[in-house]
Amino acid sequence: MTDHTLPTRWTRDQMARRVAQDIPAGAVVNLGIGLPTRVANHLPATSELMMHSENGVIGFGPEPAAGAEDYDLINAGKQPVTLLPGGCFFHHADSFAMMRGGHLDICVLGAFQVSASGDLANWHTGAPDAIPAVGGAMDLAVGARQTFVMMEHTTRQGDTKIVPACTYPLTGVGCVSRIYTDLAVLDVTPDGLVAIDLVPGLDLATLQAVTGAPVSLATSRTPATSPEAA
Repeated sequence: MTDHTLPTRWTRDQMARRVAQDIPAGAVVNLGIGLPTRVANHLPATSELMMHSENGVIGFGPEPAAGAEDYDLINAGKQPVTLLPGGCFFHHADSFAMMRGGHLDICVLGAFQVSASGDLANWHTGAPDAIPAVGGAMDLAVGARQTFVMMEHTTRQGDTKIVPACTYPLTGVGCVSRIYTDLAVLDVTPDGLVAIDLVPGLDLATLQAVTGAPVSLATSRTPATSPEAA
């Protein structure tokens, strides 16, 4: 367990806003269960994105207003969503064919660990008697053209989730291209991890102290437009 004094972290909605900033108009996107589902609430309505869910829906939008939920219209995490004009439903076998066939531009997944080389572990901690529940994560991690990870930077105990090599069972090898945490946005490159954005008040030395692999700072950073407004 580590003990480091850190500046204010981005909230989960601020993290989601930061991810949404990097999703280009017209992309076909899958949001994994957990934290990534929040991204749908921060995507601009004019971006013409196609949101895909492995349970068999494409063209969904943000969560409905309270009281307007339809539990026959849900994402893979069983959360109610809305359906945008042109959205449709289909068999989950067709949905997985889209994932495995390379038809997704971006998937955003949660993680237990990400390695410095972009290996992903997000379905099992290896704990005794834990119920395996990989779902479509393996298909998404290797089928999407880009895999983003959205997660807290450290565990509740303060241990880093960005590690030299994953110690949990792998979901995919070398599949992660960008990591979004409550402290920073990191690109996974052939030369190692590169921080392209930091939470206000955080310096590289403090970030490095809570990151289990070497991190460099990008010479040209791409900060969020206004994540603090979330």
